[in-house]
Amino acid sequence: MSQTRKDMTDQLAFDHKVIEGARATRRYFAKFERIISHMGDVAALSYKEKQLSPLEARIILQYLQGLAHTFTALSYKFLMANRVGDHSAQLLSIDKTDSGFPVFQEILQMAADALQAEDHLLTLPSQGRLKKDMISHILTEQTHPTKLQYALSQRIYYEHLSGVNLFLSQNHPQAQWEGSIKRKKKKNYLIHWAVYDSQTNVPTIYLLDLEDTGKKALPQDERRWPRVQSHLISQSMSSLKLLTIAKGFDEDFDDLHPKTLRRVHLGPMYSHAFTQQHGPLRDVLSEASGQPGLDWALSWTVETLQSEKTKREKSGFFGTTQREIYKLDPAASSADDGATEIRRSLILPHRAYQVLKEINPPSLVRTRKYVVGADSKILSYR
Repeated sequence: MSQTRKDMTDQLAFDHKVIEGARATRRYFAKFERIISHMGDVAALSYKEKQLSPLEARIILQYLQGLAHTFTALSYKFLMANRVGDHSAQLLSIDKTDSGFPVFQEILQMAADALQAEDHLLTLPSQGRLKKDMISHILTEQTHPTKLQYALSQRIYYEHLSGVNLFLSQNHPQAQWEGSIKRKKKKNYLIHWAVYDSQTNVPTIYLLDLEDTGKKALPQDERRWPRVQSHLISQSMSSLKLLTIAKGFDEDFDDLHPKTLRRVHLGPMYSHAFTQQHGPLRDVLSEASGQPGLDWALSWTVETLQSEKTKREKSGFFGTTQREIYKLDPAASSADDGATEIRRSLILPHRAYQVLKEINPPSLVRTRKYVVGADSKILSYR
């Protein structure tokens, strides 16, 4: 093995964790089922606190539903995989250091499986047939019908893939019309898209509010809309600052003017049982881990870039075009520049919040806390 390949293998072993055992797999997916439901509550609360518009909140909720469906599908795929025992079934790999979510390759494989779901369903026995075979196996063999249970889980997995909207590695841009100003010949759209970021293994949602001064409505424009979709997807990387994305778009499309760009990071997820965290959260989750299901915290970060004013620039030999000038946070550090505002939040159970309050780490003082009570009601604290 070459040194470069060995280094990559060692890095994967360091970053990734394979979830082994049916109990651990069930706990992992049950934890995320609860967390995703809490994300929806936070989106609704953000709307009430006027941090999101009604349309933005609805769009985020749609992506959260897709994410919930993705995790349900993966749970069907992996819940019985560890019981097969002959390595014919792969186990779930998660990013244990930076994300807590399944690694990007799991989402890519799920998308490939979805494309072939109908073919698999044609070859797999029906649920009814598999259940009858399981009963027959128990009565005649008097052993657990492990392989039949696995076959049934795969049948349900492919049925789920073919029946619901999923959060995929790339969820292509869609345009939502917001209105128009006829006398100025301007149309307003909210463009939204999402990716499962391959660099961070974190689901990320993008919301772009723009003015369209073109003659033809953007979603019906066969010349501009495919280019817009391709441009936005290619720039959807967490390593790119919002200012870089917005300015590049503004310069590439003379009649499309990005007014507000938001990026919502739905993670990382930190868990004493499944991830390796550093800093103050390590002590918080370690102390909170005494009670089952209360040893987690999820980061929810919203970056916002807003246009402050416009200027006219030469375009071509004789024309001019409008360019946006964006407002940047003057107090931002070099790591945070490129945005007007960055709002960092944590979603965490009440027990973990109590421990956090006792420790009171300075690095998390300005982070908003969304606390899940015993009745699953979300409370917001600064």
